[in-house]
Amino acid sequence: MRLDPVAVSFWVPTVMLCAALAIKLPTIVRLWRDPLLRAVGGLLLLACAVFVFVAPSTISWTNRVTGVPNFSAPWCYSLLTAFAGSCLLLIIAWRNGLSDLTPATRRAMRWVIGAYSAVIVALWVLFLLADVPVERVRDLDTYYANTPFMREEIVLYLLAHCVAVLVTSRLIWNWIRTDGLDAWLRSGLVFLVIGYALNLVFDALKLTAVVARWTGNDLDVLSTTVAPLAACLSAVLVALGFILPHTGQYLRERWLLHRTRIELRPLYTLLRRAQGSGVPFTLRAGAELRLIRRETFIRDVLLTLTRRLDEAEASRAYEAAVALGHPVERARALAAAVAIQDAVERRGEGAGHPDPTGLLQTILDVSRALRRPDDLTAVRARAAAARQASAPSSAAGPRGSGASAGPAVPSSVTASSGPSPSSGAAAPQHPVASRKPAESNRP
Repeated sequence: MRLDPVAVSFWVPTVMLCAALAIKLPTIVRLWRDPLLRAVGGLLLLACAVFVFVAPSTISWTNRVTGVPNFSAPWCYSLLTAFAGSCLLLIIAWRNGLSDLTPATRRAMRWVIGAYSAVIVALWVLFLLADVPVERVRDLDTYYANTPFMREEIVLYLLAHCVAVLVTSRLIWNWIRTDGLDAWLRSGLVFLVIGYALNLVFDALKLTAVVARWTGNDLDVLSTTVAPLAACLSAVLVALGFILPHTGQYLRERWLLHRTRIELRPLYTLLRRAQGSGVPFTLRAGAELRLIRRETFIRDVLLTLTRRLDEAEASRAYEAAVALGHPVERARALAAAVAIQDAVERRGEGAGHPDPTGLLQTILDVSRALRRPDDLTAVRARAAAARQASAPSSAAGPRGSGASAGPAVPSSVTASSGPSPSSGAAAPQHPVASRKPAESNRP
């Protein structure tokens, strides 16, 4: 069976646009109150309708069902005009945000709605005035290029579409050049601007073929074969422009969840040995749920383990880490890791940790410290040397009096001065604690 390249040029973008709509649909349903998301969903649905109804087989079906020859012409022109105007409206609202629309922006949006509504009405009026009795499925634009009223209708829809696409492309291009855009959003905007630019190629090909008929020449192939291929490529790129930011950000979030779970593995393995068992494996649990379970297990075990922490040893480990040249936050993590290892091995006989809040907030840094056994060994050796050096003076006083020479665990090892490192610059932002919808910032 031989595939018709023109027919393929209509159905391939339909599939791509439907895929983009299917990917965005769960977010649209979940955040239905967001008007920009609803607008994106409506725009994609309208784009799907355009390519469904401009397919030659659908054109024949529509004409047959309505009983009006070439009824599909004003119908498809209206859909294409509505799509072009909707794209322009979406970009205007998208860039400014519905809560920050200036009076000038509101006037621009009202002007677009009024102008393109008037164009759609004019398309139907011109069709009613035109005499187009012969059904043309593929070459209506060129066949009726010299027919009164139909000629004006063809030029009107092409110019309206061209103006909307030109302004939309310019707005997106200006947006791309702004600072602070997410990488995935910027990539999606690049695909969108290229896709809309190809719509200009589509309009140019159609107009060239129509003007050729006005001058007595025949360049119908530009309108019937080349233009649909340009429209196909344009729709694919537009669909990618909407799909890429959502898919890329979703994959990035999944990767951050997976990476954080892997980084917590050293601490989880150590505490599982102390507990005797770990988190039960659940096949259907997602990445977020597995991370939450691992964090919960770690914190629960640490709460029971803090009463065996030796504050004096942790303080010496902290001072040793600082003396070895580690930054303060890194030194705290190393000291906490050494103290936890000692508590798991039951080498510590500390009086307990009065406030484990700081320790529970730095589990990611502690787990990272456990991945560097050489650093832990160096800290432990230096702390042991400091303990031996202070042994004669400690023997003269009560046990644990040496801890007063350095910061204790609550203030230096586990206290958190500011935000948790897992959400600061020293570590990736926590992918669970900071989950909030950002759909209105992406295509």
